Amino acid sequence: MLRVVLVLLVFCVLLIRQANSHEESGEWSCESDSEIRVQAEFGPGLITLDGHADDWKDMDGFEFSLLPALDPDAENEYRGGKMTVKALHDGHDVFFMVQVDGDYAYSKGDNNKCPSVALMFQIGEDATYHSMGGCKEGVDSCTNKTCKGHEVDILHFSIGNAIPGRLYGGNPIDNRVGNGGDRFGHLVDLYAWNPHCRYLDGIGSSANDSSGQNDWKGAWWHSSFNVHSGFVEEDSPYASDGQKGTFYFEFSRPLRTMDRLQQDVQFTIGGSSKMSVAFWYPVDGKPWHGSGHYSVSCDWVPLDISLGSSVLTMARPRSSVSAASVFALLLSVISLCASVFIGYWVVKPQTVQFTPMENL
Repeated sequence: MLRVVLVLLVFCVLLIRQANSHEESGEWSCESDSEIRVQAEFGPGLITLDGHADDWKDMDGFEFSLLPALDPDAENEYRGGKMTVKALHDGHDVFFMVQVDGDYAYSKGDNNKCPSVALMFQIGEDATYHSMGGCKEGVDSCTNKTCKGHEVDILHFSIGNAIPGRLYGGNPIDNRVGNGGDRFGHLVDLYAWNPHCRYLDGIGSSANDSSGQNDWKGAWWHSSFNVHSGFVEEDSPYASDGQKGTFYFEFSRPLRTMDRLQQDVQFTIGGSSKMSVAFWYPVDGKPWHGSGHYSVSCDWVPLDISLGSSVLTMARPRSSVSAASVFALLLSVISLCASVFIGYWVVKPQTVQFTPMENL
């Protein structure tokens, strides 16, 4: 009997390890949609970073089905609905809105029983979507030299301690320490070479660098909330679990950062980057685990940072001057000259010829 119990315990441990591992069984295969693109249009002064989607209602996004990241089988698609990703930039910052259909779920202080979202971007030219950068080195040997070229940039927002509508991410206290952490709301800035070599910005496998910063800011919301004046921590859980609706995750970051460690992606206006979006959800109220996330695609999704439309608008009339415009300008000049001439004669002093008295 004791032997049977021991065998069952060993079997359970193996199952747990497999569930928490990022290693897939079998050879990886992917058939991604080549038509998928996220477009960050130019729009200054349009977005307020508060988690609300009102600012985004007139902006186009791309709708994705969410499939398990490690086994992208349509049979295991996220049952709550679709994810829509929108992007915008104002010439200085880039903004993202991630909308996910889902029943409200929140458990204060327990991130794994709350929805969570992550954005991942390619930094190194050899960094693959699969295996979070794709470096083959293990946790004891991955360094910025052995995994050079496999860097990816990651934003991860776990909302278990985050108040809806409040701003989280980079803050003076954590940035003063010199890393990408967020002790208040767990909106953290990370980099990775593979799933086992993943660190906060400024923290490394062998040494830390105090120049690391969290450059992201963000907020979250759910459409079932009926309070818009603002929540405080005492209002938790903010709504009743199970209410139908949509989760909103809104983020921003400068297009260019002060990173000198190859830990942040650098966006270029008019250029293109590669990104992905992941989503965790406590299905049936069960806590999610690290590798149990859904993804928008089994490969990188292109992100285009559009040129400013105002520049194009200004250039167009300058290159096409019509004959009617020239004629109108000529008439205006003639009218101006005539007005000046008439005005001069009106105000010109009238001189009277002098006649001596003896001639009268």
